[in-house]
Amino acid sequence: MNTLLDFSDRLYLDVADFAHSTPHWFQWLAEVWTEAGLLLFGVLFLAGWWRSRDGKSGAMALALLAPLATAFGYVVSEAFKSLVDEERPCRAVAGAPASLVACPPHGDWSFPSNHSAIAGAAAIALALSWRGIVWLTVPMALLMAFSRVFVGVHYPHDVTVGLLVGALVAFLVMKAAERPVRSLVETARSSRNPAVSWCAGRGPAAHAAAHAPAHSERPSRARHGAY
Repeated sequence: MNTLLDFSDRLYLDVADFAHSTPHWFQWLAEVWTEAGLLLFGVLFLAGWWRSRDGKSGAMALALLAPLATAFGYVVSEAFKSLVDEERPCRAVAGAPASLVACPPHGDWSFPSNHSAIAGAAAIALALSWRGIVWLTVPMALLMAFSRVFVGVHYPHDVTVGLLVGALVAFLVMKAAERPVRSLVETARSSRNPAVSWCAGRGPAAHAAAHAPAHSERPSRARHGAY
């Protein structure tokens, strides 16, 4: 165990030294991404919900579950954090350069990384609800996890465990809750409350009917003759 922690310390120092060798604009991008990535995941949740409004009830159920599963990933990560009082590396690692962002105060523990847990959960939840987007969400999550080490506020093992915990929890929540949430979506789509039905979407049948071409019923002179 001590060997693994020593390795994590050395790896943290290597990343911190690398961070301080990069241009200021690159450091600024890392500082922005470590927080802005969370906002981008939020935008993707909204986009996933919007694109599912005319889709099947199962697709809408997964779109609605994605942010909920991500929230569960954060809660589990925070529970682990309260059990493991690991000091932040920006305060605990001897000889480490100053972190690029302010080192969180004592008591804001390091293990696991909540940012990474949220990113891992969001990446998997979106991938399950939006076919093909995994090629965007997984690199986003990995970059966010790396950025937490890059800016100096987490060990590598913090972000690794955070990613895994978040992804696992999100996967389990999405699979376990898909069927009951799909039933709720079907009920909401038949609701007479316009706000509820708008949020749940019309579904593919209503969408197809709304966009069906109007056929003319005017009789043809060629078929019926002129009078």
